[in-house]
Amino acid sequence: MNPRILESFLTAVLTALLFVVCPQNAFAFHAEISPKTISPGDAFLIKVTDAKPPLMPSASLAKKVFCFSDSGDGCFIAIGAVDIETKPGTYTLKIKAGQKQRKLKVSVKKTRFPKLKLTLPADKVFLSPDDLDLVKNENKRLQSIFQTVSEKQWNGSFMMPLENDKSTVYGTKRIMNRKFVSIHKGLDIKGKEGEEIKASNDGRVVLAEGLFYGGNTLILDHGQGLYTIYMHLSGFKVKPGDILSKGEVVGFVGSTGRSSGPHLHFGVKVMDINVNPVSLIKLGL
Repeated sequence: MNPRILESFLTAVLTALLFVVCPQNAFAFHAEISPKTISPGDAFLIKVTDAKPPLMPSASLAKKVFCFSDSGDGCFIAIGAVDIETKPGTYTLKIKAGQKQRKLKVSVKKTRFPKLKLTLPADKVFLSPDDLDLVKNENKRLQSIFQTVSEKQWNGSFMMPLENDKSTVYGTKRIMNRKFVSIHKGLDIKGKEGEEIKASNDGRVVLAEGLFYGGNTLILDHGQGLYTIYMHLSGFKVKPGDILSKGEVVGFVGSTGRSSGPHLHFGVKVMDINVNPVSLIKLGL
């Protein structure tokens, strides 16, 4: 046989064998983000398909790692987020599954948040040394809670805990007494004293007690580093350790803590990032 023909024949055979043993798409996976364009402080959905278990994917953006859960049939989902201080631009989300890696782009758009000017008594704006120590200790406790990542408990889309009009939206810049500036990192929902507040999704109660700023505060752990926070309650209907279902009554509207009237402050944390609750609820989970 002609040496060149023999060489071509052997090359074809080896290529075919390699394709059978290590097909081109072995361990490949598909990944997508939804939505692809977000505002600072928004949550987004990361979906990985055609992944080969038992390899659990991982995703990272700006040094923040997001946790996946197995949805079956090689499908994994995670909820990601960007901080409200994130500057407009295009960012790279890195997703790994085994030895394979994908890079997806997330666009953060320029967003104008409302401004609210307030004039309050000085003791409502600036804390005494004793109150400052109390708040610092409370923040340390809360930080230890939000850094805990448990297994997924949430099921399907999240819901508003109170279906009333909104008063102060996420991201509002509050300028108090022309000096002190704070960013509202939750959503204030109007309510009447004693109105029922419901769990936004399945989860476990990890805190139900009075705090300096939030008054009677409830925190639910939904797994994957995702928490919902309910503040200023007049009272609780649940206790730490309780396992709740979405829509279950957890407490009642009040005006405890630093509050000017009955309402619910509803907050969301994703891997210790303060997230716009509306963006989470809009996700197609």
